[in-house]
Amino acid sequence: MNLPIAFEKKMKHLLGAEFDKYIACYENPRYYGLRVNTGKISVEKFQQICPFKITPIPWIENGFYYDGEEVSPAKHPYYFAGLYYLQEPSAMTPASRLPIAPGERVLDVCAAPGGKATELGARLCREGVLVANDISSSRAKGLLKNLEVFGIGNMLTVSEEPGRLMDYFPEYFDKILIDAPCSGEGMFRKDKRMIKAWEEHGPEFFAKLQRSIVTQAASMLRPGGMMLYSTCTFDGLENEETVEYLLESCPEFHLVEMEGYEGFVCGKPEHTKSGNPDLTKTVRIFPHRMNGEGHFLALLQKGQATPRMKPALKSKSGGKLPDELAEFCQDVAFPLAAERLDIHGGRVYYMPDGLPELRGIRFLRTGLLLGELKKKRFEPSQALAMYLKKEEYAHTLDFTLEDDRIRRYLKGETIDVESIAGPKAKGWHLVCVDGFPLGWGKLSGGTLKNKYLPGWRDQSV
Repeated sequence: MNLPIAFEKKMKHLLGAEFDKYIACYENPRYYGLRVNTGKISVEKFQQICPFKITPIPWIENGFYYDGEEVSPAKHPYYFAGLYYLQEPSAMTPASRLPIAPGERVLDVCAAPGGKATELGARLCREGVLVANDISSSRAKGLLKNLEVFGIGNMLTVSEEPGRLMDYFPEYFDKILIDAPCSGEGMFRKDKRMIKAWEEHGPEFFAKLQRSIVTQAASMLRPGGMMLYSTCTFDGLENEETVEYLLESCPEFHLVEMEGYEGFVCGKPEHTKSGNPDLTKTVRIFPHRMNGEGHFLALLQKGQATPRMKPALKSKSGGKLPDELAEFCQDVAFPLAAERLDIHGGRVYYMPDGLPELRGIRFLRTGLLLGELKKKRFEPSQALAMYLKKEEYAHTLDFTLEDDRIRRYLKGETIDVESIAGPKAKGWHLVCVDGFPLGWGKLSGGTLKNKYLPGWRDQSV
């Protein structure tokens, strides 16, 4: 691979005697990874049912390597069921090193396409709230789909500049993740196009943007909260110096040790003006030391913890479930709190608890879209199908992986199910593969009318 001369010179200075090993790693193939959605399936269970060969990623509890030249996991029904997310192994590290507990308020500042947000959301276990933001509305659409496939309902999908969020969420979040836009030096092997982008917009360009983002995010973190900053680049200006800038601008922050791994390299205080020895608590990942691409991580905490406020959520439903929804919910095994409903334009949303006033923010989704009220009937959404577990809905059609009707369903075809449902069954049914929901169908006379979301259908399955 032809690397820019200026980049090679910088890496020689950074790596010293290890430079030749680093350059040699460009001759090795890239690594492919998948991360198990522990919100839907345990790691142990997934290993038992996984239809292709996987090998554990040693520093990621729910991460696995797979052979991307031999198999196509994105075409498998389990992918459509949201059982895993395809992600470069090193890129799994930031979300794994930000400690998340159910019920917390979490912000992913630069969230698209969703590799880190889906993991954060899964670890919230349906409690608390995940605000997943990306300034690009087109990229945020892909982010929303990935969150919904993963079955995450307690979320807000937002497309705003981080500075716009400051007024709405002052000292609101318990945890914040910033996987910042960067020069991408750590991804040169994975994607050669990153080299051209680096030549057009180098570290200096991104460092200014990063410093703006981290200080804006700092104001949204509550005292005692934790923020993880990461990049996929090697440049000290974007890494240690950006962290140093935050520490100087917001002296209430301090660096925190992360869970280690033998391949991690400590950050470089010598890359900064201050030489702050605490910067050795940051982590660098190099592709010649680990089976993954390049990354940088820093975990910071803001001062001492104080009690957090709980804004009162104002119901827009009148505190009562609409009759059509109430009738549908007779078959649903978990209760809905009417005060958390937001109904507008006939669409019914189930909002996370404890949100502030949000009028004026550019949303792609607020909460879990339950479905739509239509002429005295309720039509459940694809998002609700992915949120539910099989045992939470009374009427299901569960196909085995070997049943060809699963692939026909994912293509959007009408299918004959009389052999498993009988001729008299009717109404909404949750379609599953090996016990994991895929979407809805409406049954009548032994025939299932396909309600799988048209925009999600894939003719390749």
